[in-house]
Amino acid sequence: MAYKRSERMEKRLAGNREAILAAARRLVAAGGYRNAPITAVAAEAGVSTGLIYRHFPSKAELFVEVLTAAVEHELEILEAIADEPLPAAQRLQRAVASFVRRAMAGPGLAYAFIAEPVDPDVEAERIRCRRLFGDVFKRILEDGVRSGELPAQDLDVSAACIVGAFTEALVGPTAPSREGLRDGEHLVTAISALCLRAAGARLQA
Repeated sequence: MAYKRSERMEKRLAGNREAILAAARRLVAAGGYRNAPITAVAAEAGVSTGLIYRHFPSKAELFVEVLTAAVEHELEILEAIADEPLPAAQRLQRAVASFVRRAMAGPGLAYAFIAEPVDPDVEAERIRCRRLFGDVFKRILEDGVRSGELPAQDLDVSAACIVGAFTEALVGPTAPSREGLRDGEHLVTAISALCLRAAGARLQA
């Protein structure tokens, strides 16, 4: 007879897995991927290293899942903005500005997800996630072009340029060597304006 886990055991395993993911996220937010070796994650989560490997065969797989969960949260926010009944340029501005503000509020995590050197598997997930962000911006651009608010353009290229622009612009401000974020709103405005220009739109007041 095949062994079947009890409901209680399933809940316990799920709880351990969530604790591991939460611990890894906290450590990455505090000091990047290099601050989150498996031993440190285990200590933070209050579990053994063996239990971590039971859920995640490698450190890269653990980080991929941490990254994926964070990106899914970002996508929910961006998609909600994309669905707002506002002009395309205003939605574009709001989407970029909201992403930049959250990145600046958690610079350690933002840098780890944008630019910190990582394993190839984690970098591949980063690239996939940027494409998902691009899909949201492409939808906003498509609305703007259809309504005549934005000029005709290659939507795939424009969306990729916008995502590349705001992520690249955040590398310096979120890097470990940063000397504080003195004027965060100025940075939000500057990055938003850059992205709007890439789409052929004007900054909303």
